[in-house]
Amino acid sequence: MIAKRERGRVERALVDSLTRACEEAKFELDGFVWLTHEVDYGHFPASLRVIWVFDTDAHLAQALKGEGQQRLEALTTVALEEAGVAIETPARHIEVDSEQACARTHGGDWRRRLRDKGVKH
Repeated sequence: MIAKRERGRVERALVDSLTRACEEAKFELDGFVWLTHEVDYGHFPASLRVIWVFDTDAHLAQALKGEGQQRLEALTTVALEEAGVAIETPARHIEVDSEQACARTHGGDWRRRLRDKGVKH
């Protein structure tokens, strides 16, 4: 858990560091388009999840083969370290998704899709 007065600082640090990771991934991973994060600060950092989004299911599957998954983990690890967030196993806080899957199951409504998936505690 994190004190309310610290939440804004941590959130800004996460946004800044994850934005840098996002921009780097756009150049390295075919079909990667954006990322987001969700967190319940009442259960921080255990509830933190970073969602990496690809344009198609095919690009997502391609990224998860070979070194793509390792690269996502490395980018996430560096971003969390830069934000001052200590997590033992960053891979447990990573999720991947695709625009295509969201369109298919949630009509492209990312808010609903992320809400339906829920923040893990």
